[in-house]
Amino acid sequence: MDPQIVTLLIIAVVVIFVIIFLSFFPIMLWISAFASGVRISIITLVAMRLRRVVPSRIVNPLIKATKAGLGLNINQLESHFLAGGNVDRVVNALIAAERANIHLVFERAAAIDLAGRDVLQAVQMSVNPRVIETPIVAAVAKDGIEVKVKARVTVRANIERLVGGAGEETIIARVGEGIVTTVGSSNSHKDVLENPDMISRTVLGKGLDAGTAFEILSIDIADVDVGKNIGAHLQTEQAEADKRIAQAKAEERRAMAVAQEQEMKAKVVEMRARVVESESQVPLAMADALKSGKIGVMDYMNLKNIEADTQMRSSIGKPDVSSSPNDDQKA
Repeated sequence: MDPQIVTLLIIAVVVIFVIIFLSFFPIMLWISAFASGVRISIITLVAMRLRRVVPSRIVNPLIKATKAGLGLNINQLESHFLAGGNVDRVVNALIAAERANIHLVFERAAAIDLAGRDVLQAVQMSVNPRVIETPIVAAVAKDGIEVKVKARVTVRANIERLVGGAGEETIIARVGEGIVTTVGSSNSHKDVLENPDMISRTVLGKGLDAGTAFEILSIDIADVDVGKNIGAHLQTEQAEADKRIAQAKAEERRAMAVAQEQEMKAKVVEMRARVVESESQVPLAMADALKSGKIGVMDYMNLKNIEADTQMRSSIGKPDVSSSPNDDQKA
């Protein structure tokens, strides 16, 4: 075999061996840790590989913690990594808390991180308070005038209550509730416009940060505007509703009157029918009386003469509708 080919094969085997060796034995990472004062054996790094732990994600944060004087060990960081936490973020939070003179131990920082909260942001918020701006809250005073209020809440993260504490949404909801209560208890909207700080005092006095992950430092009223006259609007709607009810009742009475009128007309027609039926019985009775001899022909003729005389007198007594008073005067 050609010596050059053998040499190339040996070099390739050596390179592959070095790559495999370095993949399981992170020598450069061990050297970096040793130079930083972190005492860790190469066997521990290999064991991390076997436990499917990326050594750089443990060693690099441990180097930062050692340089910051935190006194953490590799078992704490590795256990937090295996639990699904972010080791680098926890170490950065501990360093920031140490520099800001905030008491924060590794166990609490790890619990905050595993709870899904950003522990580094919480530490930064403890040093630099955050301003939460509430949406426009509409409330109605006792005089019926709507008042629209926007507030800015300055909060600071409470490290002790980050685990299990309520978030920003609860703070905003409670502040809005306090605004509605304060404005609603005011006799006039002018009182709120003259003294908007009464809202801040009332809300702060209620301790709205209880059970939350924040501590309220101040509540500042950013804007106060006058809205609609809700009282007048409600009275107008009530009057409109009363009018519709009265119209409906009047329409109901009118319909009942029309129905009663139609019923009376039907009764009148029924009575007239009975009268016509009774009148139709008179000739039959007369004929029966003539047949039975109860009345004579002369009696019947006299009765007809009386009826004719009565009709003549009735026609003479009726006024002439065809002639007018003006015609009588002309005559």
